Amino acid sequence: MSDETIDDDWLRRERNESPTQRLDRNWASLLQELRVVQTGVQLLTGFLLTVPFQDRFYEQDGLFQNVYLVTVTASVGATVLLLAPVAMHRLLFRRHRLEELVNSAQRFALGGIVLLGVALTGVMTLVFELVVSKSVGWVAGLVALLTFAFFWFAYPWRYRRRDS
Repeated sequence: MSDETIDDDWLRRERNESPTQRLDRNWASLLQELRVVQTGVQLLTGFLLTVPFQDRFYEQDGLFQNVYLVTVTASVGATVLLLAPVAMHRLLFRRHRLEELVNSAQRFALGGIVLLGVALTGVMTLVFELVVSKSVGWVAGLVALLTFAFFWFAYPWRYRRRDS
């Protein structure tokens, strides 16, 4: 049974809304979620872009700088994906393409969240390496990665699987 079928069955019983009303509600919900995440990821990206302008950055080894590059790339990628639904909405405005917009925005949001998790993992690794040591940095990064994987994916997935 697909997620769409589950959602439609529930809507018929509980919400009594048309497919257009459902799309409008889903779009509004997605926009609210994106608003919450966009500011944080934009601030993170802005902060990361200033790091190479610090003298201490060039004192670090190549591995540190490579982790930084992966981190900033993930942060910029998350920014792009989390802002993409807004750009797509502007381009499709008044074209009656709300279903495609909602479906695409859902995929962009999930991709952006994954990249945000990668970026935050990288930040934890870099900060702990810089402040404490390389090994503590890698442990902090691993703990961050496992924390994001659990709370952002594994835990919610339990409830998603119960529906099918």
